[in-house]
Amino acid sequence: MQWFLRIYVALIAALLSTSAAAQNSNPSSDDLPSAPSAVVQQKPAPPKGPAPPAKEQQPGADGQSGDHQPTAAPAEQASSSATAAGDAESTEKPGTDNDSTFVTTVNEVPVVFTVTDKHNHYVRDLSRKDFKVIDDGRPIVEIRSFRRETDLPLRVGLLIDSSASVRSRFKFEQEAAIEFMNQTIRPRYDQAFVLGFDANLEITQEFTDNSELLSKGIRSLRPGNSTRLYDALYYACRERLLSTAETVPLRRAIVLITDGEDNSSRATREEAIDMALRANVIVYTISTNFPGYSESTRYDKILQRIADATGGRWFEPFQVTDVANAFAQIQADLRSQYALAYRPADFRHDGRYRTIEIMAEHKGLKVHSRHGYYAPAE
Repeated sequence: MQWFLRIYVALIAALLSTSAAAQNSNPSSDDLPSAPSAVVQQKPAPPKGPAPPAKEQQPGADGQSGDHQPTAAPAEQASSSATAAGDAESTEKPGTDNDSTFVTTVNEVPVVFTVTDKHNHYVRDLSRKDFKVIDDGRPIVEIRSFRRETDLPLRVGLLIDSSASVRSRFKFEQEAAIEFMNQTIRPRYDQAFVLGFDANLEITQEFTDNSELLSKGIRSLRPGNSTRLYDALYYACRERLLSTAETVPLRRAIVLITDGEDNSSRATREEAIDMALRANVIVYTISTNFPGYSESTRYDKILQRIADATGGRWFEPFQVTDVANAFAQIQADLRSQYALAYRPADFRHDGRYRTIEIMAEHKGLKVHSRHGYYAPAE
């Protein structure tokens, strides 16, 4: 009997030992990895052929990436180097008169201009060989692209002096401006905004292609007190035209209606002009002075300086009804422009102001363009 009990106890002990060994072959829940990515998995052999692109490694159990970070393939590194080199010295094929696009690089200077004959009529049928360009006193080697631009989308700012000095002719100026907007701004293509200025700057209508909204914005202006002419021009260029996102070529312009007097701006005349040049804005000025006003000559010279420096034109109506004619000429000017781009021989990214002179090869023709630009800074 005792022998039987000993055999029975031995069998039970053997069974318990086998069960414990089987349980110890699987990890407990405490031994599981904190993230599935920590488990080493068998990867199938890569297929024959081109190596797959490098993939970013998954984070390990501690949330950090593995010891070996993915690196760019040699082709990608070469592409990055080429891109960096292209930033320093970009090349492109010169455009032609029939090109559908007008593209410039950072080392090229775009210029928009108009040409008139001795009778002040627009000349619209010239080609690149009819012009010579002088940059900072030196002739350029090549005009890289040239186009006759008659139908570019417009971004126009209408700036109206609403100070007390223009009160007597303010109503007519409003109506002439409304007519200009109705004839110039095309729905779904052009856009304009309205800004009135006296002691304050007031946007009465933001960018829109709706002529009714623009008319409402113009009519809502009321004559006020002192004048911040230079502040209005500076603000309009910096905040409304310089910051405009450009996905297609655009024509940026400001129409400035004022007597030229400024008595409360923080910006100076030259600072306002500089901002217009940086924003690539053409400024057209319409004087509200009439002959006989003692200060008209001095103020008109200010308006002429602003227009000439930015490639625009200055208008001096002799009577109030001539204001409408000035608007009509501005509209024709915006539809009769040329655009060219060139690369200066000694171009440097130094932020310096450089002069531009465009001359027509034919006698009796006058070119209207901005007088200079600011080179980009490094």
